[in-house]
Amino acid sequence: GFVSTGYNYNFNEPHSRAINYRPFNNRSDSFTVETAELAFHQDAGNVGTTGYMLDVYFGTTTPTAIASTGTSTTDDIDIKQAYVSYVAGIGNGLKLDFGKVITEMGGEVIEGYSDWNYNYSRSLLFYYTIPYTHTGVRGSYVLNDQVTLIGMLANGWDNAIDNNGGKTICAHVMITPAKDTMVNVKYTGGPEQTDNNKNWRQVLNLNASVTVLDKLVVKADYIYGTEKNVLMPDGSRRNAEWAGLAGVVRYPFNDKLALNVRAEVLSDSDGARTGQEQQMTEVTVTPEYALTGNAVVRAEYRHDRSNRRVFDKGSNAAGTDAASKDQDTIGVNVLYHF
Repeated sequence: GFVSTGYNYNFNEPHSRAINYRPFNNRSDSFTVETAELAFHQDAGNVGTTGYMLDVYFGTTTPTAIASTGTSTTDDIDIKQAYVSYVAGIGNGLKLDFGKVITEMGGEVIEGYSDWNYNYSRSLLFYYTIPYTHTGVRGSYVLNDQVTLIGMLANGWDNAIDNNGGKTICAHVMITPAKDTMVNVKYTGGPEQTDNNKNWRQVLNLNASVTVLDKLVVKADYIYGTEKNVLMPDGSRRNAEWAGLAGVVRYPFNDKLALNVRAEVLSDSDGARTGQEQQMTEVTVTPEYALTGNAVVRAEYRHDRSNRRVFDKGSNAAGTDAASKDQDTIGVNVLYHF
């Protein structure tokens, strides 16, 4: 299981009490239980064996943000994953997962008992350029000690029930060329618009991680996406492109104290992903302290900037002349995994 609670404050002091462009921690000046996870899991390891995953999310923000269309949920609960696994006797063993799974795309994760991110808040790339989950069939095959291949056929982006007659494909090549080095090449493509099988959305994702000087971790995440004939914020339809680059550095001073820094840029020049034609940047600084082997407390300062006035400020809503191009926030997060 996993529990994540937090407090965030927006220095723009918006009357909406919102933190813009932050679906997972979107309320200012409020304590929140963002995630409470219970997972039931049995791994399928050897050829001919079966397994399962049932991963249920409770909370005031995360379940709402990741909920798949076509499911009946409340705002405070979501079935993040639910699948059955089988290892077929092909080569070294082809593992097949049938059901709802977390996407392969991106350099960050939906936090849970098995993994969490270095920073408290997620990147703009995580929020706006990739899917969260897929429902379909996923296959994974360990080719050798350096290469793992993963492929998927699914309903689409965050669709428990398909919204058209097409299917989305996903491919992931995981490469470990050297010790403490990981390179991932990922692709997803398919029609995502309701009742339309022709207008494909495609995303290429490259990310890498390397540890240098014994313990300095450096990560990079690049995204490039396109979609045909997208309904834009101004009501027109045209082809869209978006791209972004994020970098994360982590330095552990000792077994308990570490510092994490992230910087990124996102170009959404057509407004297809954020709802606004804009160029965005953010810098986030997150010191963390391990209270015990299971409990971590993190503080965070984050600065977001856009070339448009997209951030609420005081009584001035995003998009108005007196709104802000900048947003500064602080937060505190306490998490526990078991």
